[in-house]
Amino acid sequence: MIEGSCHCGAVRWRFDGLPDGATACNCTVCRRYGTLWAYDYVDQGIHVSGQTRAYVRGSAIEFHFCPRCACVAFWRALKLDEDGRRRIAVNLRLAEPGAVAAIPIDHFDGLDSFDDLPGDGRCVRDYWF
Repeated sequence: MIEGSCHCGAVRWRFDGLPDGATACNCTVCRRYGTLWAYDYVDQGIHVSGQTRAYVRGSAIEFHFCPRCACVAFWRALKLDEDGRRRIAVNLRLAEPGAVAAIPIDHFDGLDSFDDLPGDGRCVRDYWF
């Protein structure tokens, strides 16, 4: 289990288990936020608590942040999938560094191709500085 929280502690999330990877996306939003995402489904593998504000991007996802300290905590799909589940991704940068350091980085081209890109062997620990 991995836990994360915004700077002030008002918004928290829990990821049950260990993610296969942390996604670094270069889309117009993620590159500005500097996030590293871990994915699952609302109230299945990921649980969130606290009041957030949302920025809705297009017709697919909403980015949630703490209204007090402004940390980006997670994004959530606007629509349910065909199994009735809602996709969610938490920002691994809100976890303690040691808990996520060894998670490999997955690169996603959200700007142009919407394709996964080849890995380069880096892990979250390589992105802290």
